Amino acid sequence: MKILGIDPGMAIVGYSVLDFDGENIELLHSGAIRTSKDDRESSRLLEIYDDMTTLVEKYKPDCASIEKLFFFRNQTTVMPVAHARGVILTVLEKFKIPIYEYTPMEVKMVLTGYGRADKKEVEQMVKYSLGVERLPKLDDTVDSIAIAICHTRSAVIR
Repeated sequence: MKILGIDPGMAIVGYSVLDFDGENIELLHSGAIRTSKDDRESSRLLEIYDDMTTLVEKYKPDCASIEKLFFFRNQTTVMPVAHARGVILTVLEKFKIPIYEYTPMEVKMVLTGYGRADKKEVEQMVKYSLGVERLPKLDDTVDSIAIAICHTRSAVIR
């Protein structure tokens, strides 16, 4: 099963594609969609839409695991992130890809056993789950991998 993990954002959308055979997890591809703050919001959203479409067409995921917005400390970023998330969900729906949503707390709980784990603890569990020593440098990309791994441990696919 190919799982597309997504950490939504306006400036950066972290993404990853995992292959899960029921036991083993393999990272097939990961990266980020980056948009310029100098561009109009509508232009940035279109860029996210086009790049997500390209990813879906290229990797043909069986499902998508995306971070669910449920609380934001910074009120100035919540709306743009919500808009970006809406565009991403639209692409997934267009291609009829089943969507599974997880809050950051759920991802941390599933990966580490503690819903308030810090970034380093989550990174360690991502490394362990993938059997690797190094991870991508960008936090948004690592978060997308964690979100996809969370789905591999979900009752939905058991």
